[in-house]
Amino acid sequence: MTTILIWTAVAVVATAIVWRGSTMLETASERLSVYYELPDIVQGAVVVAVGSSFPELSTTVLSTLIHGEFELGVSAIVGSALFNILVIPAIAGLVAEDALESNRDLVYKEAQFYMISVAVLMLTFSFAAIYNPVSPELAVIKGEITRPLAIIPVALYVLYVFVQYQDTMDYEPEVDEHSVQVGREWLRLIGSLVIIVVGVEGLVRAAVNFGDYFNTEPFLWGITVVAAGTSIPDAIVSINAARAGNAITSVANVLGSNIFDLLVCIPAGVLVAGAATINYSVASPMMGALTFATIVLFLMLRTHMLVSRLEAWGLLVVYLVFVAWMGVETFGVIDLLPHLPPETVVGH
Repeated sequence: MTTILIWTAVAVVATAIVWRGSTMLETASERLSVYYELPDIVQGAVVVAVGSSFPELSTTVLSTLIHGEFELGVSAIVGSALFNILVIPAIAGLVAEDALESNRDLVYKEAQFYMISVAVLMLTFSFAAIYNPVSPELAVIKGEITRPLAIIPVALYVLYVFVQYQDTMDYEPEVDEHSVQVGREWLRLIGSLVIIVVGVEGLVRAAVNFGDYFNTEPFLWGITVVAAGTSIPDAIVSINAARAGNAITSVANVLGSNIFDLLVCIPAGVLVAGAATINYSVASPMMGALTFATIVLFLMLRTHMLVSRLEAWGLLVVYLVFVAWMGVETFGVIDLLPHLPPETVVGH
């Protein structure tokens, strides 16, 4: 019992550290966006989204290189993506004055590009299982993701950035760029990244030890504990934007963060390690859950171009159902996800 209390405390403290670093990162990212004269949708979907997704990027790299648990990084990314598109828009919709508004750019560009991102990542996992199978056991399909495969989603993100760049061509800034102390903000940004890395390492260690203590896979803890902890930056950015009446920036940050998480953060672990093994039998149903959640959010955004308060509560219910499913899976009440005992899981 003492052990679990210690690692629970570590997870709580690590989450607080991530929150602190993310607050600094949010401030620096927004001010630098003003200095470099970026429009609101590019601020939300690229600059702020990439900044607030740094905890997820750190999770993949640290879990792969230091702990040999690439699947823990993947689960944290998928869990964070689910938290981002279900919980954050829901809370943002509840704190907004009337409802969380969207527009056609969000629905027909950001949301649909995000759907493509989910499909491309699933395709990358499928290629790994088909062309690089790894010691298949009963009811478990594994594949090795190599650097050439990891380049596929990264290349799509490059295309996404190019599309966003087009939005800056005719943009006229309304704020005096000279009001920003650019050198100071870059120092703030770099310092925040260091703080976030420290916090993320604590979350990853807590997830690994939770798995050891309960004799379950770290994957199942990554998709809940680590995912929620690393999603705090996205929540802070989006909720603050919604309170300020910037609903478009709020939703754009959620979608942009998820696109970066799926297309860059997951491949990053492979690119730095050279190769990593993915349990396709577990990853596939998780991506299925993410696809379902994505469709739910897309339909809500498209209906009247807003997320109403009733729809916001619906998003929270969907997420709670997912967490309940992960809970009963973790403690063996049901076994819908075919997986191996913790000691036989290969990280990379």
